[in-house]
Amino acid sequence: MIRGCRTGQAMPAVRCSLPCRLRLLPAAPGRPGGGPPRPLEGPTVKLPRRISADDPLLAEVLALIQRSFAYMDGRIDPPSSMHRLTVGGMAEHCRAGGEIWAAGSPPAACIFLTPKADCLHLGKLAVDPARRGSGLGRQMVDLAAQRARDLGLPALELQTRIELVENHRLFARLGFAKTAEGSHPGCSRVTNITMRMPL
Repeated sequence: MIRGCRTGQAMPAVRCSLPCRLRLLPAAPGRPGGGPPRPLEGPTVKLPRRISADDPLLAEVLALIQRSFAYMDGRIDPPSSMHRLTVGGMAEHCRAGGEIWAAGSPPAACIFLTPKADCLHLGKLAVDPARRGSGLGRQMVDLAAQRARDLGLPALELQTRIELVENHRLFARLGFAKTAEGSHPGCSRVTNITMRMPL
């Protein structure tokens, strides 16, 4: 394992208003680790409202990300940037025009969206561990695809850690393909891969 790696991720920006509702998909027959997935409570979840810089829900979204990403501790090096994420940083992202969307109250899923010159970048896609397997993650990606089309961007892009092979397979099933490898500052090995999905 390479020691002394440092991470730093910025979260630039976009604008939007996209009110809509999300109807839950049937739960998948099973999930890795055993046992049936737990469905979301109720027949529908309001599909993501965009979170504003002063929204008290930001703290709950941060808690969701921390729960959802906790399994990465000890598996990835360097550690997840989730450990440096704060409500203040999320608010600044919103003030700069960035998009944070959350589904459910309390939040069951969230996603950060950042426009680039030729794609919309997805970050911090999180689903509550108790709600995995419900199809909610896929529906958040569908939302991102719609936002990209609204912005006139031809593709979605994301980065995932090299160690998280189950995530590589998941994103491949959603239509993403590997396009590049990269390293965090201070690392001499590949630490992440870039995946892209044309729209």
